[in-house]
Amino acid sequence: MTEADQPRATETDETATGPAAAPPKGGRGSGMRTVAIVALATLAGAVAGALALYGMNRLPGNAQAPQVTSAPAAEPASSKVADAACQGTVERARALAPLVKGDLAAFAPATEPRRLPPLAFTDGSGREVTLADFKGRVVLLNLWATWCVPCRKEMPDLDRLQASLGGPDFEVVAVNLDTRDPEKPRAFLNEIGVRRLAFYADPATRTFQALRGVGRGFGLPTTLIVDRDGCEMGYLAGPAEWGGAEAEALVRAAMATGGPAVPVR
Repeated sequence: MTEADQPRATETDETATGPAAAPPKGGRGSGMRTVAIVALATLAGAVAGALALYGMNRLPGNAQAPQVTSAPAAEPASSKVADAACQGTVERARALAPLVKGDLAAFAPATEPRRLPPLAFTDGSGREVTLADFKGRVVLLNLWATWCVPCRKEMPDLDRLQASLGGPDFEVVAVNLDTRDPEKPRAFLNEIGVRRLAFYADPATRTFQALRGVGRGFGLPTTLIVDRDGCEMGYLAGPAEWGGAEAEALVRAAMATGGPAVPVR
């Protein structure tokens, strides 16, 4: 080992224990520590902002958000759900691209044929419902929870969208993922005046885990538009203004590409 390779602890010790015992002025170590502190503060701020926006908020007295880890790297998620029968959906989803703007700029129309995995949850009476039960209708599937602040803000908009377009050809299926106190989400919806949305719940968070397994569930809210055959038309990670004119235009276009168009009211 050369002299250059020797540890420099001796120099540090001498500085600390010498007669003056004063910190070095303008030393490189001090500058590097300052840069590191600034970098960590910046990163912490960015993470806090992201979590506040996308699903890691929770309210006192309820369960924490589902634990999220990175998706398995051994096999691409898309290969698990690729379905040639959904190729036509991808072609129809191209018609949505011009409508992806403004409040829905983060929406991603499908670019590969993806069939969603079997998803099961319960309705307001406790009866099990599956995504396949909505075959023949375009579905806007939304996963939400009362501990997720952006989710709470979305619910009146989703209720408005259901009131405007809901019917035999379209339904907003908002699945609540609260894991404690099943009456809490019902009470919340009643308090804010949500009347048109049917109540669906999945306290075991099976839908979240199933979607995460295919690259579509890494936080809340998570929203997908599903065509009449159960194929994904598009996906949005995070909140959006689902009650506005842009969202209504997007959903109308999704309905028009896979069946009879909804008349403008």
